[in-house]
Amino acid sequence: MADSSTTSSDAWLAQARRGDGCALGLLLQRYRAYLHLLARSQIGPSLRGKVDASDAVQETFLKASGHFAQFSGVSEPQLAAWLREILATSLANLARRYQGTQRRDVRRERQWVEGLDRSSKVLDRGLLGSRSTPSQLVSRHEQAVLVADAVVALPEASQEIIILRHLQELSFPEIARRTGRSLDSVKNLWIRGLRRLRKTLEERP
Repeated sequence: MADSSTTSSDAWLAQARRGDGCALGLLLQRYRAYLHLLARSQIGPSLRGKVDASDAVQETFLKASGHFAQFSGVSEPQLAAWLREILATSLANLARRYQGTQRRDVRRERQWVEGLDRSSKVLDRGLLGSRSTPSQLVSRHEQAVLVADAVVALPEASQEIIILRHLQELSFPEIARRTGRSLDSVKNLWIRGLRRLRKTLEERP
């Protein structure tokens, strides 16, 4: 049985591969904010309000739990990549349900995977590069999880601006049009969000 005080993803992964269901549950929960943020980054205007990031993450967890025996990786980065592939399939399935189509589009799923990978790399870099990293001792993929946790702890308005700016790579004028806010409001929310994000990361042990 896994100890809930364990903080190492690699330790949970090793226990999960030995059949410890509790460790697997703890491991997946560690990735909830990370996967949720990635899903939000890929849900465009046409799907907003129809495809829910939380539903995609929950479907991903169900598939990962049910098919964990098929995971052949041995490291945390390999697990993150595997979960992103499952998330891409989950997003594609939800999009098909909204669109009323049954046929699976493998090419479209690959596009989801590529988009999720791009967003994950932004989180790997701590959004703004090495100076915003929470610790030089954590792995880049662990850093991505820590950054995602910090982002989803921000007020919703700041979350949205940071996702649009850094994960969807929109300009400030585009963000203002997308959100219906003034350009000054968007920039102020962005600045306040990044300040709070840096503070949260700097305070982490």
